Amino acid sequence: MIASMLIAHFPDLDLASWRWPHFTPRELACRCGGRFCAGAYWHDPDFLDVLEALRSAMGRPLVVNSGHRCEGWNAAVGGAAQSMHLTIAVDLALAGHDRFALLNAGERLGFTGVGLAKTFIHLDRRAKPARWYYKGSTRSWQI
Repeated sequence: MIASMLIAHFPDLDLASWRWPHFTPRELACRCGGRFCAGAYWHDPDFLDVLEALRSAMGRPLVVNSGHRCEGWNAAVGGAAQSMHLTIAVDLALAGHDRFALLNAGERLGFTGVGLAKTFIHLDRRAKPARWYYKGSTRSWQI
C-alpha cells in the first residue's frame, strides 16, 4: 500500500503507475495558479480508487471543481481552517448528474464527508462521518 503524501509540484509525480484513467493530477492539484504554491497535489491512492469507482458507478464524467488546496489558496477562497481540501477532498459539479444518485453512490462507496451545495457536492473520507449543507442549498436537496 502506498501512503498518502504531498507532492509539491504535480508535474513531478511519476505517472508510470497512475491507474485512474478518468482523472489527472492536474485536475486534483491546487488551483492557486502559482500564487501560493507550485501546483501542490495530495496523492492518496485509496481516495483515488474510491473516486474512480464513483466515476464508474455514475457512467459519465465527473468534473472536479476543486481538489487539493494549499493553505494560501484555501484561505483565499474562504475554505474552513481545517478543510479536508488541505489534504484530499473533491468538489464535484452536479451538472449532468442526478444529484441524489451521486450522493447515494458516493456514500455507498465510502465517502464519509459530504457537503451539499446547489451546484456541487463535496466528498472526502474523514474518520468521523459528517454531512452539511452549504448556505442556501437545503432546498436543492429536498425530495
